[in-house]
Amino acid sequence: MTQPTTPVPTADLVDQYGTRLHVCDIQFNQYGAHRSFAGPVRTVSCHEDNGLLRDLLRTPGDGHVLVVDGGGSLRTALAGDLIAASARDNGWAGLVLHGAVRDSAVLAGLRIGIKALGTIPRKSSKEAKGAVDVPVTFGGVTFRPGAILHADDDGVALLPDTA
Repeated sequence: MTQPTTPVPTADLVDQYGTRLHVCDIQFNQYGAHRSFAGPVRTVSCHEDNGLLRDLLRTPGDGHVLVVDGGGSLRTALAGDLIAASARDNGWAGLVLHGAVRDSAVLAGLRIGIKALGTIPRKSSKEAKGAVDVPVTFGGVTFRPGAILHADDDGVALLPDTA
């Protein structure tokens, strides 16, 4: 298991890296009990279907952050209390969902970072359509597997590429 990534305030990262820092332009809402979190990125691209992310979050997370491009849909929830609890129990640092969640009252007490666009009680399909560990782009940022993400009340940022 890898060492967890210590979250750094995103405002401090902007001060340190300036325009080299990749700052997501989306105004996410906070849902998990961990208001700041960080870790290497894993990704899922899906639309109103949480089968892939549900299955991935059942595997060891080793401190990773799952970034999910749900196309910004607020029609169905990509994660709820059961999926988020599975992520927490399997060592994921957090979730960044370009989509919606449900069970928000329960999510607030789960010791994991969760950022999403909003809430909706409607479940998504479970057909596992989409792709895992592919680059996903939203909010002016391309999230690639392995990039280091930091998230807090001020936003979501990716460290500059070191290559």
